[in-house]
Amino acid sequence: MKLLVVGSVAFDAIETPFGKTDKILGGAATYIGLAASLMNVKSGIVSVVGGDFPDEYMNLLKSRGVNTDGIEMIESGKTFFWSGKYHNDLNSRDTLVTEVNVLENFDPKIPASMEDSEVLLLGNLHPGVQLSVLEKMKNRPKLVILDTMNFWMDSAMDVLTQMIAKTDVITINDEEARQLSGEYSLVKAAKKIHAMGPAFVIIKKGEHGALLFHEGRIFAIPAMPLEEVFDPTGAGDTFAGGFASYLVKKGKFDFETMKSALIAGSALASFTVEKFGTERLKEITEAELGERIQQFKELTTFEAEV
Repeated sequence: MKLLVVGSVAFDAIETPFGKTDKILGGAATYIGLAASLMNVKSGIVSVVGGDFPDEYMNLLKSRGVNTDGIEMIESGKTFFWSGKYHNDLNSRDTLVTEVNVLENFDPKIPASMEDSEVLLLGNLHPGVQLSVLEKMKNRPKLVILDTMNFWMDSAMDVLTQMIAKTDVITINDEEARQLSGEYSLVKAAKKIHAMGPAFVIIKKGEHGALLFHEGRIFAIPAMPLEEVFDPTGAGDTFAGGFASYLVKKGKFDFETMKSALIAGSALASFTVEKFGTERLKEITEAELGERIQQFKELTTFEAEV
């Protein structure tokens, strides 16, 4: 099975209490693609970059087995750029610079080699762009996973509602779930979002883990307690990439498989935060990933007597 990823391939400049970077490789699709490569899953990215995007970064994706045929390069344009500064708790941040550049008029082009992808992961983009990708697919994918954010709830709610109705799995954070549903209780929020279309609702809670909801069933996982966290940028995208890749690998989309997929995604995301940008993702070995997943198992398995 193949995973088609639609999202940004970009530059980030990041500052945290532990240091700062100049322009480095970033973007939702980048993190998702690297996560998929670590799961040994065939994936392809649909995105757009400018003429300033280095061959080094494109070659990195290609060397990891990511199909880059769908990444359009506009030589006269500049690549999307985001700069942000995280506060001491690393849970909140200030956006310093956002330069949309070539992403402003992004018209996704799906390469023929990826038109038949069974799983489609729509990274955080304008919901109109997300809808257009779904309409361009040769056949409707077996599973459509949607990531979105509060910005689109504020500025494009009508179109976002249309996109959500065509989605199988939605992944958003707790603040966004409350805004989308109008409910403070995440259980009530999930029910309302489920009624909007998605069969599965994933609510991310940052350092407090994630929740999976499906037809009245709930599965909760913690985040991995880490000694050092340097940069949370891309952790949510890595999580989504690991989650989707696990489902592609197993070829099953039931609740039990998604529970395991949540663990795989969280394990990969826990690596991302250990260094700036994509640096840690470029280093992970298969043995390290296996060990981290085992740590999650030990963290969440117990026997209780009443």
